[in-house]
Amino acid sequence: MSQKAIEIEDLNFAISGKQILQGISFSVTPGQKLFIVGPNGAGKTTLLRCLSRIITGWRGRIKVKDISLKTYSQKELAKILTYVPQSLGDDIQFTVRQFVLMGRYPHLSPFSVVGPDDEKIVRQAMETTKTDCFAERPMATLSGGEKQQVSIAAAVAQQAEIFLLDEPATHLDYRHQRDIHSLLAQINRMYQTTIICVTHDLNSALLSADTIIALKDGKIIFNGTAEKIMNSQILEQIYSKEFEFTNHPVTGQKIIVPDVINGFDRLTVK
Repeated sequence: MSQKAIEIEDLNFAISGKQILQGISFSVTPGQKLFIVGPNGAGKTTLLRCLSRIITGWRGRIKVKDISLKTYSQKELAKILTYVPQSLGDDIQFTVRQFVLMGRYPHLSPFSVVGPDDEKIVRQAMETTKTDCFAERPMATLSGGEKQQVSIAAAVAQQAEIFLLDEPATHLDYRHQRDIHSLLAQINRMYQTTIICVTHDLNSALLSADTIIALKDGKIIFNGTAEKIMNSQILEQIYSKEFEFTNHPVTGQKIIVPDVINGFDRLTVK
């Protein structure tokens, strides 16, 4: 049996008696691009935070590379898995280079100094993510899109095998959205990194993912390919609304057409 990057069985999580995740079971193979979609409040971010151990107290089984998540030390887990949040704060008092260098922490002992190999890995991570051109800028001066690039650069420098990303392109303009999704595809190709990405942008998920999982009310109601989710009945079950489709002019893939309401275009998925 081939090793799984992540394997989840009957994951449940509740807060103050409210069930947030119910009976979640799925697995991810190394190098796979898995996108998690669903309406607001479906449990998508909570699922990522359970996987990254930001949230504890869940019931069920989570394995990372066939080993129970609970048995890893924080440093050992960080060598395998990295979490990229939706956005970074505005009060980070470091330069870009210093922030990316902190991604090396799992590979350093408390009293070790940054060596030439660490410097080389950081430099390569910044070149890959095109953040080397503003390496000495304070983090506080960056735009939202630039901060996301830096956050991903730190994850690359961490040399993690599994990236957990929580809506990495949210609130970004169209160019930066494209850049972030292109960067994730490049990292996946270059390093065979496993990508698990939460998104509200269903079309981007359709065009990027190997597999899509849809959550609703804390339960998985779809787990399959992009082609299979492009079904009006399935999407209506997930989002409680009707959808219209067209074909992408370049790839020919079926994509969702934005709604037109009162004469104004509005994105189908918010």
